[in-house]
Amino acid sequence: MIEPTAAQMETYRRDGFLVVDSFPGRTELVRIRERFMRVFEHEWETGLQPDEVNYVPGVTAPDLTRQLCNVWKADRVLAAVVLSRELGEFAARLAALPGVRLAQDNAIWKPPSGRTLLCHQDAAYLDHLDPPKMTTCWMALDDTASDTGTIYYVRGSHLWPHSPLGGTFHAPEDWLAHVREAMPPGAELELVPIEVPAGGAAFHDGWTFHGSPPNERTDAQRRSIVSHMISTQTRWNPTHPHPIYSRYRRPGERELDEAFFPIIWRDGYRTTWLHEYLLGPRLTAPV
Repeated sequence: MIEPTAAQMETYRRDGFLVVDSFPGRTELVRIRERFMRVFEHEWETGLQPDEVNYVPGVTAPDLTRQLCNVWKADRVLAAVVLSRELGEFAARLAALPGVRLAQDNAIWKPPSGRTLLCHQDAAYLDHLDPPKMTTCWMALDDTASDTGTIYYVRGSHLWPHSPLGGTFHAPEDWLAHVREAMPPGAELELVPIEVPAGGAAFHDGWTFHGSPPNERTDAQRRSIVSHMISTQTRWNPTHPHPIYSRYRRPGERELDEAFFPIIWRDGYRTTWLHEYLLGPRLTAPV
């Protein structure tokens, strides 16, 4: 999976997304699902909670789609998925970037009869970064179908003029209202549902519109883990601070710190502490 083919790169450039058969770590799908469920029970294996926790067991409405952001800080098994070297190298080559670092990850759980997520552009949320460009790998932990609330892409929408933020992200009444308002005259709203088996994945450009309708099934859930990657040349935009992630910016600096935005792959280089971190704590023999 490290080297995309010429045909895959052309599909990504033309459509704004690419579907692949599997992602690194697929062979450990059972273990990944187990740890996925644990973080939603607020069991933080590392002792740190994610940066954003948009789900509280027994409190959050049962039909809302559940989301955690930066679970890599809370669980090393999930970290190994979103920080995979193979994933990073493939993404960098696919998007023609010199290298990629993790900007943010998401764990998303749409329960049976779960509600919508807004059709949006990821890069529109990145005005705290310069340039606001992202490539994303969306990885399915369950078999997906058009009626289980899978992710839908708007083919070719990354080529439209860039749009500002709009709409309500969680549970909008009309999940397509924002994209309809943003689409240029004469454009076509070609929606493509991503229907893959568990372990399947899709990469998309940061300016590709995407979202998900409600889960129409009462017997199926849709769990996914997402790695949002930015170029290693990306810097802070000091004029537009982010209410959460700008806490990791040192005053006066524009470079992103690898302690919080690790480099997944750049011409063979990876942030030096990643290997040890992903191994986890090790027992030592008594002295």
